[in-house]
Amino acid sequence: MESKTTKNHMQFTSKLEERVVFFFVVVGVISITYGIFFIADFLPEKKVEVEVEEQVPAVPTEIIAEEPVTVVEEVVDPLPISIIFDALDGKRVTILNPDSGTVEALDSALLSGVVRHPESADFKESGTIFLLGHSSYLPVVRNKNFQAFNGIQKLKWGDTIRLQSSDVEYVYSVERVYETKATDAEVKIERGDAKLVLATCNSFATKDDRFIVEAVLVGSHPVGTPAV
Repeated sequence: MESKTTKNHMQFTSKLEERVVFFFVVVGVISITYGIFFIADFLPEKKVEVEVEEQVPAVPTEIIAEEPVTVVEEVVDPLPISIIFDALDGKRVTILNPDSGTVEALDSALLSGVVRHPESADFKESGTIFLLGHSSYLPVVRNKNFQAFNGIQKLKWGDTIRLQSSDVEYVYSVERVYETKATDAEVKIERGDAKLVLATCNSFATKDDRFIVEAVLVGSHPVGTPAV
């Protein structure tokens, strides 16, 4: 019985020794392998987290425009001084700009040309420019300004009318021509779109029939230079 026990004990001891030897052999092999990898720099490097500051784009100290900026030339002379009708053989008439809108003031100015109503717009203030002018077909007329607007009823759609200040010429295109009674004629002097309205009259206060011409601004250029 003792012999069997001793035998079993010896077998257990032998297996334990084998396992211990195997363990150290494995550990040795792993150690040698690790050492070889370390020397050869085959081992993976430890990941190190580095805090990176957010990069803010630099603000340019100088901004260069890709295209040149268009500058609108300031109006030097805002008042019209003459009107030209290309469709009426280039007829040119002087324009008066009275400060007062009374009948007496307007009638007096009409003796020297056509009149811009002082309540209407000028070239500096965009809106409707309203011009009045005499129209007469009497056989004998001593003052030719009584015929200033003769023929405007012949104007057609698309005909050009040119207004000139001392430095700039403004070109208008006719849109409408019609006849009306003075009692029905209501000219709206509006602010906004650049328009031109012409009206014939014997006297500003009379009730005669009159012709009305309406036109819109289509361009402008310095006086003495051709229209583009």
